[in-house]
Amino acid sequence: MYQKPLSSCLVTESTPLANPLWKYSRDKIACEEFLTGKYRDCGFPITIIRPSHTYDERSVPLGVHGSKGSWQVLKRMIEGKSVIIHGDGTSLWTLTHNSDFARAFVRLMGNIHAIGEAFHITSDESVTWNQIYQVIADALNVELKAVHVASSALDKLSEGRYDFKGSLLGDKANSVIFDNSKIKRLAPDFCAKVRIDEGIKMTIANVLSHPELQIKDEEFDQWCDKVIKVLG
Repeated sequence: MYQKPLSSCLVTESTPLANPLWKYSRDKIACEEFLTGKYRDCGFPITIIRPSHTYDERSVPLGVHGSKGSWQVLKRMIEGKSVIIHGDGTSLWTLTHNSDFARAFVRLMGNIHAIGEAFHITSDESVTWNQIYQVIADALNVELKAVHVASSALDKLSEGRYDFKGSLLGDKANSVIFDNSKIKRLAPDFCAKVRIDEGIKMTIANVLSHPELQIKDEEFDQWCDKVIKVLG
């Protein structure tokens, strides 16, 4: 929901809210503006929480995936197939495990100092997308076979199936580092504890042990094969 492209990769709660590339972000901005208006006009108590890429034990965080989640990308890795990483994979990103998010979130509940304010809740760990995909491959004990494709090319090749204009050009293709100093002023003992490699390893172990989470996406699989054949 923050300004894209960013004028600075260091994002604070005062970074402008403007994203012409992604409807999801514009809708979030509209929600914030509505609630802020209610607080300003009639004192309706609000606290705005701005998480970033938060994940749990059900799905591995990815940059390029289909409409049915992350399993098809894991399946491709397991089968020794190439996977697509947007751009050159060197942009910085932040992943936050849901357990870390929850620990900070509860510190704001009922906190009078949080009323009318907006807060980030993210990890302080920054990694590249190449590192994220390598962590996934390592957790699966397979070789990472990556094909890098420009985000703008993925947008053009999506053929209307996937919103890479929004999710990549308007979000994940940008290097972002979050400043969490504001939430730490209200919760001085808060620190994200789950490292990315640890969290992804736990998620993959859970997905592999629960077949109901292994949702196939053959359309996305075929699309990946097509793109890799053309550009790989």
